[in-house]
Amino acid sequence: MIGRWVRNNLVLLLGLAVLAYTFVPIAVVVLMSFNAPASRNVYEFDGFTLDNWLNPCAPEGMCSAVGRSIEIGLLSTLVATVLGTLAAFALVRHDFVGRSSSNLLIFLPMASPEIVMGSSLLALFVASGLGGKLGFWTIFVAHVMFCLSFVIVTVRSRLAGLDDNLEQAAMDLYATPQQTFWRVTFPLVFPGILGAALLSFSLSFDDFIITNLNAGTTTTFPMFVWGAAQRGVPMQVNVVGTLMFVISILIVVTGEVNSRRRQRALT
Repeated sequence: MIGRWVRNNLVLLLGLAVLAYTFVPIAVVVLMSFNAPASRNVYEFDGFTLDNWLNPCAPEGMCSAVGRSIEIGLLSTLVATVLGTLAAFALVRHDFVGRSSSNLLIFLPMASPEIVMGSSLLALFVASGLGGKLGFWTIFVAHVMFCLSFVIVTVRSRLAGLDDNLEQAAMDLYATPQQTFWRVTFPLVFPGILGAALLSFSLSFDDFIITNLNAGTTTTFPMFVWGAAQRGVPMQVNVVGTLMFVISILIVVTGEVNSRRRQRALT
């Protein structure tokens, strides 16, 4: 009886096992955010405390590094999302010379190892005379460069699955091209644009290799964590990680709830 049930639900069990395995590191981060370690040199749970949450900026320089990562992430996400969305529309809706080659080139930054892209950008900055001016803006340019491909691919896949009959129906009802875009096309493509923006911000906030090569003396949060690991990771790092995870979950859940509300309203 048990063996038959296991065979019938094997796929479900494997899926649950994979999910559990994926969330174990996140559970450790959440647990360690409430940890009162006996020593910073030993990363183990020694006792429960709320001091890490009440004093998140206790480690010197951590909050400034977090703020800098958020600032760079928001700016690079905004620019990459705008440029990537325009490029996706061009690739899907227009036929031009070099279109197939452009589709191939888009995947190269995604397929290239980060160390290759980071060193290439560093060489570009040095050749441009910016070798002694590495910092916030060189990190920003680098992040836009590697986020752009992810935005284009995400938005293009959303556009490719869009039903053209909806836009044609709007035009048959005497809607202008501008009205058709803003009232029909854009709302349908917006979930893909939002997903691309969230992905871009996550990639930017999380990046270390490319940032480290092009940061100069500027410190972002991943670089702070790497430097702190040499002396012992402060538990407040886990507070930041937990907050980012919770915020991401809230954004996804809110988007899903709104999507289901719209679907119910249409039915």
